[in-house]
Amino acid sequence: MATSPLASAGIGSGLDVNAIIDKLMSIERRPLDAIAKQQTIYQAKISAYGTLKGALSALQTAVNGLTSGSAFGAMSATLSDTALAALATGRGAVAGVHSVEVTALAQAHRVASAGFVTQADTVGTGTLTFSFGTYAAGTFTANASAATATVTIGAAQSSLAGIRDAVNAAKIGVTASIVDDGSAAGKRLVFTSATGADMSMKVTVADADGNALDAAGLSQLAYDPAGTPGAGRNMEQKAAAQSASVIIDGITVVKSSNVIADAIEGVTLTLARTNVGAPASLTVQADAEAAQKAMDAFVKAYNDVQKTIGNLTRYNADTRQASVLTGDATVRSVQAKLRSLVAGSIAGASGVAGELATLAQAGVKTALDGTISVDAAKFSALLASDPAGIERLFSAVGRASDALVGYAGATDKTKVGEYAVNVTQLATRGTLAGSAAAALTITAGVNDALTVTVDNVTASVTLAPGTYADASALAAEVAGRINGAQAVRAAGRSVAVSTSGGVLTFTSASYGSASSVSLSGTAATTLVGGAPVATGGVDVAGTIDGVQAIGLGRTLTAAAGTPSEGLRLTVDGGALGARGTVRYSQGIAALFGTLLTDLLDSDGLVEAKTDGVEASIKQLDKRKDALQARLELVEAAYRKQYVALDATISRMSAISTYLAQQLANLPKPYDDGK
Repeated sequence: MATSPLASAGIGSGLDVNAIIDKLMSIERRPLDAIAKQQTIYQAKISAYGTLKGALSALQTAVNGLTSGSAFGAMSATLSDTALAALATGRGAVAGVHSVEVTALAQAHRVASAGFVTQADTVGTGTLTFSFGTYAAGTFTANASAATATVTIGAAQSSLAGIRDAVNAAKIGVTASIVDDGSAAGKRLVFTSATGADMSMKVTVADADGNALDAAGLSQLAYDPAGTPGAGRNMEQKAAAQSASVIIDGITVVKSSNVIADAIEGVTLTLARTNVGAPASLTVQADAEAAQKAMDAFVKAYNDVQKTIGNLTRYNADTRQASVLTGDATVRSVQAKLRSLVAGSIAGASGVAGELATLAQAGVKTALDGTISVDAAKFSALLASDPAGIERLFSAVGRASDALVGYAGATDKTKVGEYAVNVTQLATRGTLAGSAAAALTITAGVNDALTVTVDNVTASVTLAPGTYADASALAAEVAGRINGAQAVRAAGRSVAVSTSGGVLTFTSASYGSASSVSLSGTAATTLVGGAPVATGGVDVAGTIDGVQAIGLGRTLTAAAGTPSEGLRLTVDGGALGARGTVRYSQGIAALFGTLLTDLLDSDGLVEAKTDGVEASIKQLDKRKDALQARLELVEAAYRKQYVALDATISRMSAISTYLAQQLANLPKPYDDGK
């Protein structure tokens, strides 16, 4: 096999051609080494920017704890009798002391079936309809606010366990369970309603065997207290429906649930027992601990950013060693922006004497190294004396001068300022008003089918047949059926059905232009006559800062391109015309939030710098590839030249050897010895 010139270079001449070329190429490769060194520096910068981003993200999280204002608006509540109720507080709670006496706990209505041998025992097929209301003297009065719902029981659900699962899966506000009393036929199906005196159940059965009242088939689960065992009252009541009753500051409060959230503003009580005759004291006060924790988290995160920046930019004069981001303009800019916010005043400060406008006024001190600390005593004192001022100092806050105009939020485009509000139209709900008094008799298959569309959500229901005592009883039945329809419930819609002089009026629960009610089906004329009047809801309308705002339901949103852009207000009623002003201010934490979002967004300052360094690395990769290709050509040229030199020297060496041999063979000059 012939030997490659590259492999055999130097053999003929004795030159170490490979060593010579390696030394030459090491010089040629010096630009590659410089590129690799620069890439290493760039990679270190990317890592450093990642460290900075991590510290800024932690600061952003801490700032969010201040921006919402929840930390500064937090209140705590305590009971002298800790076993009486669990407490929770929210916005709106006001410091004070209240007397609380629980005279009754809310209780759910509970009925149980007769016993079965196993859970797999067949009960029957058909439908179960659950209605809710009150019983008095054997008469059931439907609760117009509670949904009536029907559960279909097919062959696959006809067992005791199958019915339990079908009722629970329907999510109608009834819990089904099986309790075993330990006897031979001790498996009993139990239905439990929601709590409240007006949540007593009536279970109506449409039994596939044709008899909806007897104690056979699915009608074993019928429950009507007006009936008798074996004739409609086939389940047994185990607990009567009952509402909670609490005397708060001498005022009796009755609620359907043991969770009472609206008796004392901002305080929720979850009742656990009664204390008749022994009132407990409930104390509401500012929760300084929550605010202090949020402030401490902010201080730590801010200081961590300052320390991170210091570590990344430090220059060691003794060793003359710079850090990876020493002198970096981006990092200096980030640090300057953060320190400027700490030292600055809040946007939108009113200038009122004594109103907090700087962190220093709240006890925040700045050290020479840029880190901050908090005078805990001063901060706590301000929390106690001026919690609203502390909230304004940190949070984005809107304050309306009209009690029925509420601040609902803003965007990063909303400018600080005071804006006039003028309401030209209040939001309304869609209605359908009957044109004649409702007929009180509903006949199965004749006038019991009703299709209703609420806010563009359509459902079909079947009304219970019978002659109703009055229009109010019929209204409760209709409202229960509509609000219990699966499509209506799933969409979060509902209607209220009111009566006046026997005429029914249907009103959607929602406000605005999407709010409407319409009826069709065989029951429609019976309920609202032949010419009912439908009125669609309208959105609130008005201006913010003199510019037409966007109305949706009860919410007014300031138009784009205006200083108040994105400002959202809720108008809950009141008069038309001028409705005062809303003053929007941005606290220090809100400004921090905006800055950090700008820094950390995908197109933010830090990310842009990182992208720039990564682009530089890619450019160096391209230069490296091009240089590598060039070096391969240079090395090939060197080898070609030195192979040729090797061959030339080899030939010259051969000629030299030949000539030497020829000269050696020449006759020597004659020497006669003279």
